[in-house]
Amino acid sequence: MQLFLIRHPRPLLDAGICYGQLDVEAEDPQPLAERLRPLLPAETPLIASPLRRARGLADALQRPPLLDSRLMEINFGQWEGQRWEQIDRRLLDAWAADVLHFVPPDGESVAALQARVVDCLASLRGERVALVTHAGVIRCALGHWLQLPLAEWSRLTLDFGSLTLLEIARAGNQQAATDAPIPAAILHYHNR
Repeated sequence: MQLFLIRHPRPLLDAGICYGQLDVEAEDPQPLAERLRPLLPAETPLIASPLRRARGLADALQRPPLLDSRLMEINFGQWEGQRWEQIDRRLLDAWAADVLHFVPPDGESVAALQARVVDCLASLRGERVALVTHAGVIRCALGHWLQLPLAEWSRLTLDFGSLTLLEIARAGNQQAATDAPIPAAILHYHNR
């Protein structure tokens, strides 16, 4: 299955604000939609995070997109809407010490985010689908299917409005000539 992973436009927030699932407006999605539309094969189903910054781009690409809350960004709980430098330094240090499992107050861990992303993507059917979502979601998908170490996938650069193409191999496929397993996924391009 081909997954066209699209990051939403730049949010209309000051730099340095923790926003996660904070539902904020974003820059005009029309220029991005015009650039991305020719890169998506015709009749590609589109699923989006219900947060406005993703939904707006999805609406500009195709009406009406399907919405799936499993594609929402990580929930930073009480941190959302705060400047990063105003968040308790001890909590940020605890998060840095255990990026995968630390849970911000009233939020969720990166492991919980990845579990819901994997659940969502595993439920998809068809030959291809486009997802309009968030950097954390895309990183989790790439990390899981490309079997990357956390230190690598958690730091992947994903530009606003970028397109990443990931092809997930179907379970049980084998290479006929060598009988070796096909990799879990192939990254065709990143940040296009």
